[in-house]
Formats: sequence, C-alpha cells, structure tokens
Amino acid sequence: MSGVVATAIVAHVPTLGLERNTPEFQRNLAAAEHALGKALREIVKPDLWVLISSHWVATFDWLVTAHAEHKGVCVADEAPYLIPGVPYRHKGDPLFAAALVEALKADGVPAALNESEHYKWDYGTYVPMKYLDPGNETPLVGLPSVVLADIAESLRVGAAIDVAARQSGRRVVVLASSALSHHLVRGRDNWPTPERQAADAAFMAQFMAGEVDAMIGGVGDYAKFVVAEMGGKPIAALLGAARAMQARAGRLVGRQYGEYTRSSGSGNVVMVMADAETMASLPA
Repeated sequence: MSGVVATAIVAHVPTLGLERNTPEFQRNLAAAEHALGKALREIVKPDLWVLISSHWVATFDWLVTAHAEHKGVCVADEAPYLIPGVPYRHKGDPLFAAALVEALKADGVPAALNESEHYKWDYGTYVPMKYLDPGNETPLVGLPSVVLADIAESLRVGAAIDVAARQSGRRVVVLASSALSHHLVRGRDNWPTPERQAADAAFMAQFMAGEVDAMIGGVGDYAKFVVAEMGGKPIAALLGAARAMQARAGRLVGRQYGEYTRSSGSGNVVMVMADAETMASLPA
C-alpha cells in the first residue's frame, strides 16, 4: 500500500558527523539511528525517505529537492571543526518531488522545486542519513523549515506528503530531523532544564502511545515552551503526515530507539511511529 508508512524523529547533533568527535553520552544516538534505519529498510521496505530538516532554512517557499542524485560535500557552517567537509552521494526521486510540489500548491501552500546542481546538503540532512541508510539503498527527498510558515501550514505539508506518496505509488517514511528541547547554552554536556526535560518526556510518552490528535492539539504550546528547533515546524510536518497515516491505517503506536540525551542544552531522541502491525514487526 502506498502512502506514508512510518514517521520518525531523528537526531542530527553535529558531533555525530565524524565518529572521532562523538562524546560517549551521544554515541547511543548513532547506534539508535543505525538500528532504526536497518529495521525500516529490511522490514518496512520504503520506496523513499522524505526528510524535513531544521538546518535547511527557507524564508518563503517549501522547497523540494528534485535531484536524481544528491552528490556533494557537507560542511557544518556553524561548526566546521566538527564537520569540515564530508562527501556524500545518495539517490533522489524527481518524480515524487514534482508530485509533492503539485500537491502542496493544490492545497495553497507556497512550494517550488529545488533543482540547483550547486545545492549541498545541510548537516541536518547529512547526519541522520549517514546512519539510517549508509548504503544509499533508498532514495531521499529533502525539505527545509520555512520561516514564514506556521504550525498549521506545517501540518498541511505533512498531509501533502501523504497525498503525493499515494498519487505516485510510493511507500514513504517521513523523517523530522530535529531536537526536542532546543534552548541552547554553551557546553555540550548540558541538559535542558528540568522543566523542559519533563515536557519532552510528556511529548515522548504521547508519541509512544500514538496520540496523534493530542500531539497536534498541543504541539504549538509545547514548541514554544521547549524552544523547539525552527518553532517545531519539522515536528508539526511529521504529525501532519502521521494524521494522514492514521486516517488510513488506524491506531498508531511509537517506539524509542536508544536513550534521550543532551547536547548543549538540547534534548535529543530517536523514535518511530507506525500502525500497530508494522510496529510489532520491528525489532526493539
């Protein structure tokens, strides 16, 4: 069956870009993404990853990568000493990209294709894909976070991903590359405040229980309280896709891979949500 078949929140802290820079307390994030990617590729067998990055920022339009092949060198502009220039090569899906732009425009969402041969991945795209799909098995289409979008529009973007997936006959896993709490401070070993950790824990519990409607109802307030990356827009897009999946597949459930951990005051986790039958088939 085509459409969105799973959604996942994935971590992208730049210390994961090169193993030599990864502190011990973050190594579980890399292991979690590797395990999750392997499980999804081998059992769910998606045709496509669609990743919304909190580090590719667009002002006006929802840009959709339309490259047959992603190829370049990723540099973490804010931390080039952590990711100084790592080559990548990954398949794309121009046909799906065109279908998604059409679906977005049909819903009144400003959108355009990104066909630039000079475009390079941000590290919010590179880092999770390094672990989720190291062998370049499954094509990827990327989207940014959009400054002038709001939570409601981001939810519509998630729904449009499902529309485009069904129209193009793709089984899609939607990835939100985003931290949870994101009130940053200097010092990589710093946790979010206890209050924000508690808010993250409550959100994660809803995610595990598949409480999509409750999460959608509260994501705006949650994002403001925890200072979520890009105002929570990548997570909201994921929730829009999850709501579309729920309408088609029934009750959803989630699972956490690895441990929730910190990075400079942010809270980071890897977790996936799908229908109950799919989740029962995935290894813990």
